[in-house]
Amino acid sequence: MHFLFVADPLEQFKIYKDTTFSMMREAQRRGHKLSACVPQDLTWQRGRPVVAKVREITLTGEPDWFREEAVIERPLHAFDAVLMRKDPPFDAEYIYATHLLEQAEREGARVINRPRALRDHPEKLAIMEFAEYTTPTLVTRDPAAVRAFHAEHQDIILKPLDGMGGMGIFRVRSDGLNLGSIVETLNRHGEETIMVQRFVPEITKGDKRILVIAGQPVPFSLARIPQGSEVRGNLAAGGKGVAQPLTDQDRRIAEAIGPVLSARGLLLIGLDVIGNALTEINVTSPTCFQEITEQTGFDVPAMFIDALEAELR
Repeated sequence: MHFLFVADPLEQFKIYKDTTFSMMREAQRRGHKLSACVPQDLTWQRGRPVVAKVREITLTGEPDWFREEAVIERPLHAFDAVLMRKDPPFDAEYIYATHLLEQAEREGARVINRPRALRDHPEKLAIMEFAEYTTPTLVTRDPAAVRAFHAEHQDIILKPLDGMGGMGIFRVRSDGLNLGSIVETLNRHGEETIMVQRFVPEITKGDKRILVIAGQPVPFSLARIPQGSEVRGNLAAGGKGVAQPLTDQDRRIAEAIGPVLSARGLLLIGLDVIGNALTEINVTSPTCFQEITEQTGFDVPAMFIDALEAELR
């Protein structure tokens, strides 16, 4: 089969930890062909299918980790699968890309995760449907509502809705120091909606990434543990990743949410759980395949490509 990965530029990949790279490596190991493009390469014109200028590649295992075999314009429906792996931000350009990919679906392309499902499940807001598993959470533009939430819960986390890797996350303790300034910065004086959550002290034990593939949880999570005085566990913010077996509550959350979202076309999701509380549902480009595989021996890329092949069959 021939797979197209819509992702960030290949030259930016950190292959020692990149999940998309691990998918590519496992797919090539099984004999599948690989192509890649960035969302900017997607084009539609009336009377023609959605096309992309793609780079046909072979992974080499050398310091220059891929070899470009050809650059060619191809319709997306000519591939056996199109894997949307573009990192956030979940901005207007990302949404436009999902519309192009959805048009390609109408023309016969198999797109994973499904474009409509990506749009319908923004990563911060998707938890609203599963509120019974979350920490107390507020979504608002209203500074007064934030202040009331802080007065009730005393120790809170504030975050933008379109960030990734821990970007723009603030903690405000009971003294309320800088709360007003932080709210103004994040919601741009009422122009943008933000999320506020009660602080979960178990963050000291890690922000757990639970991967769910075709509705089934990977049996190990990656606990991303904050280092030093940092409150964020994200690996991009310097957190230490420690793989560990799922707890009973981890599994309950994954088994409740995974099949629901899988049925909507989300073959791969990443649940973020702190303590026993769900904090985010990642659907755009969930990561941590390599860290879990290297620390536990459980082959996450193989589980994913197994599920992808089964989906295509």
